[in-house]
Amino acid sequence: MANTFGTGDYQYELVEGWGQWPIDGVASDIATTSNGNVYVAVRTSYAGLYTTEGDNPNAGVILVFDKDGTFLTQWGEEYFATPHGLWISPEDEIFHADSGNHTVTRFNSDGELLMSIGVKDELGPQGEPFRSPTRAVQSASGEIFVSDGYWQNRVHKFTNNGDLICSWGEGEPVFNQEAWNLYKKEDNPNATGNPGTGPGEFNLPHDVTVDSNNNVYIMDRENNRCQIFDADGNFINQWLDVRGPNDAVIDDDEMMHIAEGVGSVLITTLEGEVVGRWGSRGEDAGNFRGFPHGIWIDTQGDIYISEVGTTKGLQKFARI
Repeated sequence: MANTFGTGDYQYELVEGWGQWPIDGVASDIATTSNGNVYVAVRTSYAGLYTTEGDNPNAGVILVFDKDGTFLTQWGEEYFATPHGLWISPEDEIFHADSGNHTVTRFNSDGELLMSIGVKDELGPQGEPFRSPTRAVQSASGEIFVSDGYWQNRVHKFTNNGDLICSWGEGEPVFNQEAWNLYKKEDNPNATGNPGTGPGEFNLPHDVTVDSNNNVYIMDRENNRCQIFDADGNFINQWLDVRGPNDAVIDDDEMMHIAEGVGSVLITTLEGEVVGRWGSRGEDAGNFRGFPHGIWIDTQGDIYISEVGTTKGLQKFARI
């Protein structure tokens, strides 16, 4: 009997054994192109986010599979240190945020570099791009939005050509004591270390998602909430009790699916009405061995979830 998962009208069948992995690695994020090919941002070597320059062996690659899980190709080793957020536009352009080398890169589906924002291997000035960005997406009107979350609590908006338009967000980066100590020593020895919890403040903005009306949804992970802004960074609303949100995707029915780090998927309307949750951590088929970190829905309505905290943590669930 097939393993089924989901909640309400959102029911899925686990595609067991999906993915012919050619290498070991940690699947940080996942996205698909219009032809169904699956792109996975993989950490092939990871010693931590806060290793110092010169002794940091972090490395990564993009793996490409077809929709059935057959491995096709890999590329990008020269561009990545710590693969983090992956997003693919309707035009099949691939946006990647690297939390290790502080860049956002844009590729075509063949892996050709089209644009790079940020200075590779250099922390940007406080308040400016980038200090360990977590995800980059493009709005329907062409602007690029980036959540910049590990070394600072900011969101940046760029033109389609990569010119900075504005930034917003407050809160000192105290979600991790090691990060705070390094940050304080290097940049701001007088900081009090208070986490940002108010509207427009963040404690690790881990994902940015933009809807068809250019509303901007920020997964404020350590505050267990999602904050919603207009395209200029003005606060609109917040959803509380979102459990360690790592990534989000909006389906064709304007429903948001959120990968919660505790081991579940939250489904909600764009007004914040919860439809339900599904999933749990564990070793059984369809459970999450690691922590859900990336989520994507393809043109067939099938859902892919990548997990950190384990190797080859990537599962496909086919919509029933």
